[in-house]
Amino acid sequence: MKIISQQQIRNLNISPAKCVEWVKESFALKEHALLPAKISIHPQGNDFFNTMPCAIPAPHNYFGVKIVHRIKGGVPALGGDILLYDSKDGELLAMLDADWITTMRTGAVATLAIQTFRKGNTESYGIVGLGNTGRATMLCLLESEPDLMHNVCLMRYKNQAELFIERFKDYPNVTFTICDDVKDLIGTSDVIVSCITEADGLLCDDDRMYREGCLVIPVHTRGFQNCDLFFDKVYADDTAHVCGFKYFSKFKQFAEIQEVISGLKPGRESDKERILSYNIGLGLHDVVYASKIYEMCKEYTPDVVMKREIDKFWI
Repeated sequence: MKIISQQQIRNLNISPAKCVEWVKESFALKEHALLPAKISIHPQGNDFFNTMPCAIPAPHNYFGVKIVHRIKGGVPALGGDILLYDSKDGELLAMLDADWITTMRTGAVATLAIQTFRKGNTESYGIVGLGNTGRATMLCLLESEPDLMHNVCLMRYKNQAELFIERFKDYPNVTFTICDDVKDLIGTSDVIVSCITEADGLLCDDDRMYREGCLVIPVHTRGFQNCDLFFDKVYADDTAHVCGFKYFSKFKQFAEIQEVISGLKPGRESDKERILSYNIGLGLHDVVYASKIYEMCKEYTPDVVMKREIDKFWI
């Protein structure tokens, strides 16, 4: 068994554009993957442990499970690990730190949703929540579209907007402004990406502020329940993730993102449609990322020997 740390993963220098390619590949496998809904346990307050299993069919033959947790006061608050198995014989191949994988695949999925559902003449982007998920989304978007200009409005929070701008100062395909009112940000953005992890109520309770043709991507689902009721179309990475939402039965039109990518269901059909894309995160993406990283690392990562009984034994 290999133990693959976050630093080893970062040392691979996997590009954000490659992360978007891996997400596309993951969605192409979804129809044939064994992908039960994640199990979420809340030991106290808003803390959680999520268990996310997935088996990828032949010729890949990988099974993996990610445990991701968010604990208030923890350092870091959000963390996780992935166990990767050979599904042919059950051998445990690797345990991987999941922090980089979770962050980058989340940003890559948000980027793919933007590229799939934004209107044709999109000019303006708004980002609420400027932590690592917001940064990962920005990295994936800018590096997978180097020839497009992105005008981005950032919602001010402490000094994070200034730090965000400093992080991307060397990218020629983006300009930034900072906004102090979330309603102003929503009202001036063609694409709104929310990466906040907690929200008390709605981010914007005035439905009129959502522009005709806008796309909303609530990465952590919080704060946009009013959009469920009046947006023209709602998409998700998996039906099981949203079928329990309060207003699921009232969605005007619903499909999964891979159904659009594969051409089975329509995506945006008009630049006037308001579209909501819930991308809650699939164990499928985690296992695809983990398997590719394992293949890249396995030749030079030492084995951790786990002595197992191979004969029948009795207790």
